[in-house]
This record gives sequence, C-alpha cells and structure tokens, in this order.
Amino acid sequence: MKRTLLILAIAALALPATALAKGPSAASVTGPGLGKPIKITGTEDTGSPMMNFAEQAGFFPAVFGQTPDPMLRDRPKGDLGPRYTIDYTVPASDTQANHIRQELYPYARPSPITYMAPGQEIFDSTTRGGWFQADPQLTKNLVVDGLPARPPATAAAAPRHSSNSSFFSTGMLSWFGAVAVLLAAATGAVLYRRVHRRPAA
Repeated sequence: MKRTLLILAIAALALPATALAKGPSAASVTGPGLGKPIKITGTEDTGSPMMNFAEQAGFFPAVFGQTPDPMLRDRPKGDLGPRYTIDYTVPASDTQANHIRQELYPYARPSPITYMAPGQEIFDSTTRGGWFQADPQLTKNLVVDGLPARPPATAAAAPRHSSNSSFFSTGMLSWFGAVAVLLAAATGAVLYRRVHRRPAA
C-alpha cells in the first residue's frame, strides 16, 4: 500500500505544471454598448466567479473536449444578435500564460451562445473549438457587471435609396449648377450685345 502511494506521489510530481493549472485566471469581455471591458477574475476553485463564468460559457469542453460532448454540431439557426469577445488568460507557468479567444452572443434565444475557433494554442495542444449553448445565468451575471439589459444598436440604420440620394445631392446638383452658370453667361452676352449695338445708318 505504501509503495502504491509512493508511486502515485512521484507520478504527480512528474506532471508538468501546465497539466495542473488548466483553468483561466482572468477573462475580459468587450463589445457594443460597453463603456469599458467587463473583467472577471478569481481563483481556479470550484464555485469561484472565474470558474462559474468559464463553466457557463463552455470554456472547458471548447478547449479540451469532454465526454459526453456538450458542444453543438453546427451553428444555431437564426439571428444570434450582437457579437462580443471573451479574452481568457490561462496560466502556463509562474511567468507565462496562454491567451484564448471566444465569441459570445449574450442575447441569443432561448439562451446565450458561444463559439471558440479550433486550433488555438494552449499548453502542448490546441483548442477543440466549436459552438456551445451557454447557461442563461451567464447573461444575467454580465448584465449586473455592466452589459446592457437589451441588445444595443450596433450601427445607425442606413437611409433608403442612399445611392440615389447621393447622386441627386452631388452629381445632379453639380450638373444643374454648371448649366445655370452657362445660361447666365449666355444671357449676359446677349444683353451686352443689345446694349452696345450700333444704331443703323
């Protein structure tokens, strides 16, 4: 028994530090309607704000894979709403860290959606990647931290017939202006000739 415990202890010490610290230590959320990034930090302990956020966003199955696999097979259909970006910091050692990016659609229905691109480098591997149906509590927590309660307008609506409006406001007006100048010049020339015409002998 003692020999078995000794072997397990030696094996644990032989594991690289990266294998013992796979969770993120910080995350930053940016996107439309945010005056400044939303920062999430905390320990890697279960139940901490950082771990709750990572689990709700599907960080672990998207990075390392999981059985059974909770990732979606394809992109959800329909409009997902405004896109936000999550930038994770994952410690690799005492002096180095991995940086993983994940897209977030907090206003998607019936629950928020995240997407992580595959192939991002982390430790000695790469992310599995894919779409994930996140926990609805994720959006609720972000609203408390500063996310708009409703989807913000990402851009002003384009005016109808904008190309025609541009034509009339620039091309046509310039053309009419040139014609008006020519007509004024021609009229002035005619009047000048009439005024200075010599009387017949």
